[in-house]
Amino acid sequence: MLSLLAHHDELPLRQIERRFSMTRPAVIKHLRVLKSCRLVRTRRSGRQVLHRLNARPLRAIRNWLAEYEIFWDTHLSRLKQQVESAP
Repeated sequence: MLSLLAHHDELPLRQIERRFSMTRPAVIKHLRVLKSCRLVRTRRSGRQVLHRLNARPLRAIRNWLAEYEIFWDTHLSRLKQQVESAP
């Protein structure tokens, strides 16, 4: 769902549920969880509720993972050197 919302500015529930092979209540539940994590924002437009991605929390995760990426890059480079230098 995050990927779908990342490629659209806003989507109503009907368009989101068409993209997934799950029931409407299941889609609503997923959206509710994503909203509670602040990854999805909603706004009302007439009778529709529009959903949009809030990427800000994902940036924090990306930054946190970047620290570990450096760690693994270093360790994998060392492993590569050891493997290549082994007889």
